[in-house]
Amino acid sequence: MIILVIVGIVSGLITAVSPCVLPVLPAILTSSIQDGARSSRRPYVVVGGLVTSFAVFTLLGGVILSSLGLPADVLRWVGIVTLAIVGLGLAVPAVGHILERPFQNTRMPKLSRDGNGFVMGLALGLVFVPCAGPILASITVLAATKGLSWGLVALTLSFSAGVAVPLLGFGVAGQRIGSHIKAVRTRLQAIRIASGVVLIVTALVIATNLAEPLQRLVPAALAQVQNQIENDSGVQSRLDSLAGRTNSSSGASGALTLDQCEQGPIDKLQNCGPARDFTGIDQWLNTPDGKPLTLAGLKGRVVLIDFWTYSCINCQRTFPYLNAWDKRYRDEGLTIIGVHAPEFSFEKVVSNVKDAAARYGINYPIAIDNEYATWNAWDQSYWPAHYLIDQQGNVRQVHYGEGGYAETESLIQQLLHTPAEAPVKVAPAHDTQGRTQESYLGSQRLQYADNMDLQYGKAATYVGNATPSLNSFSYDGEWTIGGESAVAGSKARIYLHFYAADAHLVLGGTGTVTVTLASDPSFKHVIAINGISDLYELYSGEAREDIMTIDVSPGVEAYTFTFG
Repeated sequence: MIILVIVGIVSGLITAVSPCVLPVLPAILTSSIQDGARSSRRPYVVVGGLVTSFAVFTLLGGVILSSLGLPADVLRWVGIVTLAIVGLGLAVPAVGHILERPFQNTRMPKLSRDGNGFVMGLALGLVFVPCAGPILASITVLAATKGLSWGLVALTLSFSAGVAVPLLGFGVAGQRIGSHIKAVRTRLQAIRIASGVVLIVTALVIATNLAEPLQRLVPAALAQVQNQIENDSGVQSRLDSLAGRTNSSSGASGALTLDQCEQGPIDKLQNCGPARDFTGIDQWLNTPDGKPLTLAGLKGRVVLIDFWTYSCINCQRTFPYLNAWDKRYRDEGLTIIGVHAPEFSFEKVVSNVKDAAARYGINYPIAIDNEYATWNAWDQSYWPAHYLIDQQGNVRQVHYGEGGYAETESLIQQLLHTPAEAPVKVAPAHDTQGRTQESYLGSQRLQYADNMDLQYGKAATYVGNATPSLNSFSYDGEWTIGGESAVAGSKARIYLHFYAADAHLVLGGTGTVTVTLASDPSFKHVIAINGISDLYELYSGEAREDIMTIDVSPGVEAYTFTFG
């Protein structure tokens, strides 16, 4: 516990001196000097409000929002609106007096003094939460999936304390410098107005994500220190213990952890400890009468567990190998089980999974893991990932991602004691070196859009860049950008600058998508979207760099680009 508290404080310190504080730093500095030397406690009030909301909503925000059925980003917008209102009250004194009136007959501090500072701090804490690093990410996930514990509360409070120290230093230093400057002491009303303007600008900057490019510029030295601290094996072990993770060998003699096995030689059988069983499965497909399978019931057979999700192109490239192994070795004693853990909400619909299995010719059993119970039991983090289990129920090979097919098949043959034979031949999928990265269109993971004025959660019309930079795309026309996807409106279009041998887009809804290429006027590909959310091919051929224009009819949902 002591080590986690120390790590929490140090990680908070690093977070508070990194570029992620840039959007809130001007607000802290100006609010600290707006009363000159009259209120020496003001920096403490502001930072106190910040760390209070930061800690409380980090621990409880997910629970509160899910219980009320509210969108995941509502707290962020509450913070932004509150900052803007407080700023308006300071910048326009008449408005400030109006805002004060509801509190005049209460014991709450007036808006123009410490009450103003504490409320502003609360708002800053809400918009500051997304800036945190791996420790806070662990806290958030644990709070959402494991509930509160004393260890989690201690880690959160220590992290918040670490965040508070540098911010308080900035605020106190700013106040002391301001109190020694005559212009500040004699023009406090102008300073308050300027502070209000800064708050309004801060709200606008955060709302429009203008500071994101700067926030990502974490100095290499700072990132290295943070990684050394937070990725230390001892720290990770304590976090795993706090989370109740069992990424271990269960005490088996000489056994490696699953991650250690994955990092070891892929072409050799290893001792990775006992396999974890299936848990929390919603439904089974491709089993007699839909009956569940257990590892105990499969003892005596070699089992290959494959974690996948049907719209993932990386997973789709593994299907031909898995299907071929199922056909070749099922009668020899191999059972393949695909654990389907959804990446998008539409992938939780069992009928969609059934349709995908039929399209890709998957006949081996499929476990629907919509609540990620089995995913968590295996400490999963990747799509695809597979675990090869011997006849006694021990994991003998772990592999994350694509590839390693020949090595895995050789190990299957060894475990089955079948004669060695050449690995199955599958038509090679495109795997272009240096191809464009996977690119999401929803706000939750939106990163490569070449637009400066994106708005989330409501319809907006964009003027797109017809020549976006390589590996980026640009919205044009009317789009409604939600958390997971963007929904097309009037004259919706996407310009995509890519390099790959094939390009795909996960689409849903009903309508058409028309694809053209800048370098080939004769290329025109019209895709009918029939209501089933799935991966659709936009282009396949020789590897090329090109600008693709994608015209999308109203109502069609676009989720993510993938490339090969």
